[in-house]
Amino acid sequence: MAEAWANPGAFWTQVIAMAVNDVAWVAFWLLFFDRAGEVRGWDSSRVLLLFAVLTTSAGLVLGLLANARSVGTLAANGGLDALLALPVPPLAHLLVRRIDTANVGDLVFGVALFLVTGGPTPARLGIYVGGVLAASVLLTGFPLMTGSLAFFVGRGEAGDFGLHSILLLAAYPADIFTGAPKLILYTVVPAAFVAGVPSTLVDDPDPRTALALLGVAAAFGVAGWATFTLGLRRYTSGAVWTRA
Repeated sequence: MAEAWANPGAFWTQVIAMAVNDVAWVAFWLLFFDRAGEVRGWDSSRVLLLFAVLTTSAGLVLGLLANARSVGTLAANGGLDALLALPVPPLAHLLVRRIDTANVGDLVFGVALFLVTGGPTPARLGIYVGGVLAASVLLTGFPLMTGSLAFFVGRGEAGDFGLHSILLLAAYPADIFTGAPKLILYTVVPAAFVAGVPSTLVDDPDPRTALALLGVAAAFGVAGWATFTLGLRRYTSGAVWTRA
């Protein structure tokens, strides 16, 4: 964090730039629903809540745990040597080692969007925070799992592909999909649990849905940790001294 804050001017420039980008995306949805009206139970207020959850959780993971998206590249290029030389848990240190300032803008924007448009009450705020934390575990575990495949196949593209696919699909309400695509959003690429399910819980709390969200988040969190741990046993030094 101190490294990211070393140049406050650059820090805030990147944060504001990302927030402006998010504002443009919000404007798109407002224009869309102004023309189309309600779509399968989703209107502008529900989508803004979805986007608030998505940007907050994405900001937490991609901003404060930025290396979650880089595991595959580091493993494939032999760039974990410096990490293994430290007397700390490798995965925990790797995740918190680097901050991506631009994506911190998503975190700031997401919180502000919920406070302005989410109708915050103590109950809704609590569900929002819980949903964001569960989504953040999922958003960390899924790219960590796909990225750690580089330990076994020697290529690091799977991590970025997994991250981009889940973020892209999470930006849309799962209910607009049908058949096999919708099934994929709840299973193979669990994008529905990143924003759609948590935002729905804020409006309509349901214990079974909440348990499903927690179960999926825990499952992919454990899967990411397990894949990384098993893969690290196969890691071969690249004689590349980096700070990971």
